[in-house]
Amino acid sequence: MRSVRWLTLALGAFLCVSLSAAEPAVCVKPTPGGTWVLEVRGQSFPCAVGRSGVAQPGAKREGDGMTPSGDYAFRELLFRADKVEAQRLPAAWKPRPLVPSDGWCDDARDPQYNKRVSLPYAPSHEELWRLDDLYDFIVPIGYNDNPVVPGRGSAIFFHVASPNYGPTAGCVAVSKAHYLQILALVKPGDIIRIEAAKPAK
Repeated sequence: MRSVRWLTLALGAFLCVSLSAAEPAVCVKPTPGGTWVLEVRGQSFPCAVGRSGVAQPGAKREGDGMTPSGDYAFRELLFRADKVEAQRLPAAWKPRPLVPSDGWCDDARDPQYNKRVSLPYAPSHEELWRLDDLYDFIVPIGYNDNPVVPGRGSAIFFHVASPNYGPTAGCVAVSKAHYLQILALVKPGDIIRIEAAKPAK
């Protein structure tokens, strides 16, 4: 995660100076109206975040319904080849088709915690092959994966939003149409910055 230094300017303004070479390609931030937007390459898209909002730095925990704040890398692109033609997806992502046996472990006691697993799998897990459209595209966000810390949260994805942008379990989500636009603007390894709302005074 990048280090920052805040410099006080005239009139009480602040400048955030990055000490990291990796600048974010994507920013997720709250709006004054209480909704969330995803900004990329000068474009803005409505998005959904966790049902409990975005956690303050370091506060994310398994099952809390919060999206982690911070800077994280986009990993690979997983997709439903039975619903989406691979030719429509940017080659830079080297898309990998999902299969019905794909899962993701969310059991903090298990050695495979926060890793993709093959089903059937006895410890607690999430099925990536869903009956709805939410996981037609999945890009795992590089949160708590290097190293994995038990209990700090798992399966944080960039995926397709539910109708009316209903809240997620902790992921970031946009509409399917917007997802395809965003994939064309970013690539694996690009940084997504997720901003927490400022705590109420």
